[in-house]
Amino acid sequence: MKIGIVGLPNVGKSTLFNAITKAGAECANYPFCTIEPNVGVVAVPDERLAGLAALYNPKRVTPATVEFVDIAGLVKGASRGEGLGNKFLAHIREVDAILHVVRCFAEENIVHVEGSIDPRRDVEIINLELILADLETLGKRIEKTRNMAKSGDKKFLDELDLYLKIQKGLEEGLPVRALSFSQEEQELVRELFLLTEKPVIYAANISEKELATAGGENPWVAALKTLAAREGAEVLPICAALEEEIAQLDEEDKKVFLADLGLKESGLDRLIKAGYDLLGLISFLTAGPQEVRAWTIKKGTRAPQAAGKIHSDFERGFIRAEIVAYDDLMACGSYTVAKEKGLVRLEGKDYVMQDGDVALFRFNV
Repeated sequence: MKIGIVGLPNVGKSTLFNAITKAGAECANYPFCTIEPNVGVVAVPDERLAGLAALYNPKRVTPATVEFVDIAGLVKGASRGEGLGNKFLAHIREVDAILHVVRCFAEENIVHVEGSIDPRRDVEIINLELILADLETLGKRIEKTRNMAKSGDKKFLDELDLYLKIQKGLEEGLPVRALSFSQEEQELVRELFLLTEKPVIYAANISEKELATAGGENPWVAALKTLAAREGAEVLPICAALEEEIAQLDEEDKKVFLADLGLKESGLDRLIKAGYDLLGLISFLTAGPQEVRAWTIKKGTRAPQAAGKIHSDFERGFIRAEIVAYDDLMACGSYTVAKEKGLVRLEGKDYVMQDGDVALFRFNV
């Protein structure tokens, strides 16, 4: 999972990214790695790994990971290549989802690039640049399809109608993700690789005081939620400065710190989980004396394709999967007992993997 962090200057984007990279550095089993100066990889929080590790005492524990990309360089006119516009847009094309950081707090010592706090305006500045870039992409496709539709071929006529529908929405200021499509249309839309089709989570950056006393609610957050509802997006209140502090603590101190604030988990953990939900992802698990590991797959993935996540040979030579639900395995205390109780199932090629499945794949190549 690759999430791009966007936002105007001085909204807390860099502070949040610093928290993410520090959290990665503190992850003992999957150390933070720098792919580029603006990319950080952190572990997906999954308490089930600790449970399996207690059962198997493996040599290593490997969580699933999420990659955060700090996308910089947006200015008005980015869609025309101004500033670092071309680089900004290219980076967005490469991510699975967008984390849009929006400033929802007042602080005299932190100047806002637009002179005032206004979440709606800030979101619209970035959305407009993405919409303009999409309109340019779509315009070229419409011209090409219109020429092919002159033949009267229904396929091209239907495609042209779809593209004109998207164009109309964009011209009205609606991102593609806010429009509704049939399943057949969705496949065509995906082929366009439009920027505003990418799912978004809005991170409402608030002050520590508001997070502790108001549960992250203030008039600016409320305004952001109203805007996000228009496109079916989620708003997650988060205090970037606080996340940077939390990321520097060890696990025990982190728990105490969060408990003192009345929080069950950090904002970063909530962001990762929200990203999983947004992209329709789940995790299955493998366990043994060598390694306990979490693997990320799309909901609806069948067993052979899940096996292929581990190695292509597993998918190519798939015979069957031995599956036990995590909760059943933990209740039994061992794989052997779970098998004796009939809780380990033999599943074939049509089995759809479920979140928390502990899997052992049989294959032959």
